[in-house]
Amino acid sequence: MNNNNNNKPTVSSTTVTRDLRQLDIETDNIYESLVVISKRANQIGANLKEELHSKLAEFASSNDNLEEVFENREQIEISKHYERMPKASLIAIDEFIHGKVYHRNPSKEQK
Repeated sequence: MNNNNNNKPTVSSTTVTRDLRQLDIETDNIYESLVVISKRANQIGANLKEELHSKLAEFASSNDNLEEVFENREQIEISKHYERMPKASLIAIDEFIHGKVYHRNPSKEQK
């Protein structure tokens, strides 16, 4: 699935079995890797939510009634597009495995 044609890699939108040894290669600690991935997933999720809300705000007007909201096909298509996108956690794992996430551990740098 290509996300908005921004040359992003294809990320599976279904459940994927992962080899845990791949996740701790960069940090030597699976828990540290999971913290990095979860923080990145939160960033991605917040960005997607903001993007979705800004697109849906274009349809908002002060005199919309309930029937008009449900009949708005463009708004429904935008919502469906975001529902079909891979979850933020899957994108974050893919970015981490492919070395696209910058992270550092200050406690390791002091040694």
